[in-house]
Amino acid sequence: MTTTATSRTAPPTTATDAADPSAATGTPSPSWPEHPTTAEGWLERAQEVSDLLALDAVERDRANESPFQEVALLKAAGLVTLLGPPEFGGGGQTWETAYTVVRTIARGDGSIGQLLGYHYLWFWTAELVGTDEQRAAFARSATEGTWLIGGAVNPRDDDLTVADEGDELVFNGRKSFSTGGVVSDVTILEGVLQGTDDHVFTAVPTDQEGIVFAGDWDNLGQRLTESGSVRITDVRAPWSDALGYVDKTFHGSVYATLNVPAIQLVFANFYLGIAEGALERATAYTREKTRPWPFGGDDKDSADQEWYILEGYGRLQSTLWADASLIDRTGAAISEILHAPREQLTERRRGEIAVQVAASKLRIVEDGLEVTSRIFELTGARASANSVGLDIYWRNLRTHSLHDPLPYKKREVGEYALAGRVPEPTWYT
Repeated sequence: MTTTATSRTAPPTTATDAADPSAATGTPSPSWPEHPTTAEGWLERAQEVSDLLALDAVERDRANESPFQEVALLKAAGLVTLLGPPEFGGGGQTWETAYTVVRTIARGDGSIGQLLGYHYLWFWTAELVGTDEQRAAFARSATEGTWLIGGAVNPRDDDLTVADEGDELVFNGRKSFSTGGVVSDVTILEGVLQGTDDHVFTAVPTDQEGIVFAGDWDNLGQRLTESGSVRITDVRAPWSDALGYVDKTFHGSVYATLNVPAIQLVFANFYLGIAEGALERATAYTREKTRPWPFGGDDKDSADQEWYILEGYGRLQSTLWADASLIDRTGAAISEILHAPREQLTERRRGEIAVQVAASKLRIVEDGLEVTSRIFELTGARASANSVGLDIYWRNLRTHSLHDPLPYKKREVGEYALAGRVPEPTWYT
């Protein structure tokens, strides 16, 4: 592909530059001279980044500023190129590892976990839709350029219009959501070719006059995801960058429809990370600050001896362990087919994976909302202080879990359980 992108002016590109105590992480970043060589090493790296992000996640959420420094930290740690080919400087890891990395980052900061998870999906767009030549070119450019990739692809809005002007395509329109926004280096655009029903995906540099972000993302949670609206005006891309097109004709496959279950499992993983982060923060608070109840007739010396607190945390922890097991199993299954030859995937197998993803998502949404709410009962009244910041977890999970109605996920699983039917590919299944 011919897409090129330059870094925006604000973000630094090394761990040393990212170590601004007044900005993203509150403490100096560690120096990472080289990439890990194993999945375990990458997960350790992700945990280090997550720990840094957790230090002032609440303060940064309240400030609600564009996360340039946070993205610089992801780049410095090598996490944005986790899926990239090693020969171009990438981590060469699988989607199974990428999902766990997203979850780990979300424990420290749900917004940054979402940014990274969406980036992984957009990084894989050429793999899903592109020709062999486009796949290789995009992987090299994105990896060598350490791009952070965003996307103006919101199916609930009208599609962008795409005009054919000889050797170029011209995109116009508006999207009410566009995760990645001004902190991205490249934006994935999707629209419908005028006069046809054909959809076109391409990648363009974010920093150009024709892409204008409104800066209007001011929601309850996930406040640092740059998910506001965007106006696309006369943005041009060569036909050679239209993913999957040869001589202006699209050549697709069932594999191309994995974009939806792949991103839906990204959701499940950063939901789980948010819930795990809430439980970790709550148990620490209980150990350090929660006082035992002195009027129960069976007084305890400390809160960690209270039977109802022990019972409560036992229930929440066992629930999240069960959810993690389901989500990990689903991640291993979809990772296998994402890395297998594209022509091997059948419609039936794709549908079965989509059902597993739906089951994973519905479980962690319901269980995660319970965890992020019930922790207040186990930490006590003083834990509701804004300075403690336990509210961030519920706000983050509640906000993004409204992405698409959960009852439809339950219906997908129910139809499979009762009749063996798998969902037809749509923008949400």
